[in-house]
Amino acid sequence: MASSVLSQLRGLKVLVVHPPDGERNNLVQHLNRIGCEVRATWPLPGSMDVDFDVLFFVASHDERDRFLKLSRSWSGAPPTLLALVDYEDPSTLQLVLECGALASVGKPIRPFGLLTNLVIARALWQQRSETRAKVDKLEHKLAGIRNINKAKSILIKSQGLSEEEAYRSIRAQAMSKRVSMDEIAMAIINANELLSFRPKR
Repeated sequence: MASSVLSQLRGLKVLVVHPPDGERNNLVQHLNRIGCEVRATWPLPGSMDVDFDVLFFVASHDERDRFLKLSRSWSGAPPTLLALVDYEDPSTLQLVLECGALASVGKPIRPFGLLTNLVIARALWQQRSETRAKVDKLEHKLAGIRNINKAKSILIKSQGLSEEEAYRSIRAQAMSKRVSMDEIAMAIINANELLSFRPKR
């Protein structure tokens, strides 16, 4: 994984949210040397499309609520977050954790340690993304099993089939129509709900 992350650094899209000063200039220059495509902005926008891979942001208590609101509005996978910190006091560290940063960079910003923190953050982000994909796949599979079991119960009750016969019926229909068993199960469930519907008087 480490070699994969390192090979992906060149061309990585990075957004730096930091006041326009020498610190920001240093950070942008260091990231450009690494090979990243860097944009910088300030202040923190009220909303933004996640068209970047990595976000460096100032861990500021003044911006806390705004940043948390912004981060919760992202759809899909969030970017890799790295916090820029002035002080390592408990309240700042709590803010870094609340924002979901995967690494932090101390100020004043220096080249040493920046690449290491960026690689670690990207590796953690990649691991989380892979874990999230596996969890989503398992949840989808479990939902399909639940649907098939519910459809089997409907067939057992409505047609007097055994559990094995109900399963074979669903599987045969799926093979005949060249769709998944889950899709056939959902069709049976929906049809049953439609037939069982009684309008309120």
